Amino acid sequence: MTQNSHIHVPPFTGPNARLPTRSERGLIVPPPGAIRTGSEVQAEEEARQALIRRLGIPTHAHAFYDHFASQMAEASGFLYGMVNLFLEEQTFIGLHNPAEDSGHPIIGRTMSRRDGWCPDVVRRKKALPLHDVRASPRFYGNPVVDAVGIHAYFGAPLIHEETGIVLGTVCIIDPEPRLLTDARRHRDIVKGTGNAVMKEITAAAPPS
Repeated sequence: MTQNSHIHVPPFTGPNARLPTRSERGLIVPPPGAIRTGSEVQAEEEARQALIRRLGIPTHAHAFYDHFASQMAEASGFLYGMVNLFLEEQTFIGLHNPAEDSGHPIIGRTMSRRDGWCPDVVRRKKALPLHDVRASPRFYGNPVVDAVGIHAYFGAPLIHEETGIVLGTVCIIDPEPRLLTDARRHRDIVKGTGNAVMKEITAAAPPS
């Protein structure tokens, strides 16, 4: 994939033109402290977008970040890896998919910010290790489970140290659940990758 390619396709292949959101399925229960005022959410959004522009982070498919996504997937043995910016949609500037002839769904470059588990990581501002999403009704009620059959997720936030702003996430997902005893290793893979991505973003940023 070339550095300047820009792919904007539905997040999942298949017959469903539209997937139900978690709220439509009646399966969301906001965690304590998760409810914020509209002005707080808007201020956070504006600060995030301004920082992404100031840092000069690409907002499209980028081979450099694809490499990070592939490293995560290969180190963990997961089928999918993402470097995910929180723009108007979740945007995978780095993406690793299984081989096209593998029989597994191929994930596109964007996904609604209502779906997946990365929104929880951004809100929490800390890593989220889900070795088996079926172990939690809150996390199992997710369109990604139905669309791709994902049962394992490990994600970590991309936090700009100077401002504390969360730019997005890095994550790995897989249709096979993982052993709880392996959870720390997978969590460390995504956290280490997140740190490496932020180090590169900071180093490449233009002078203020």
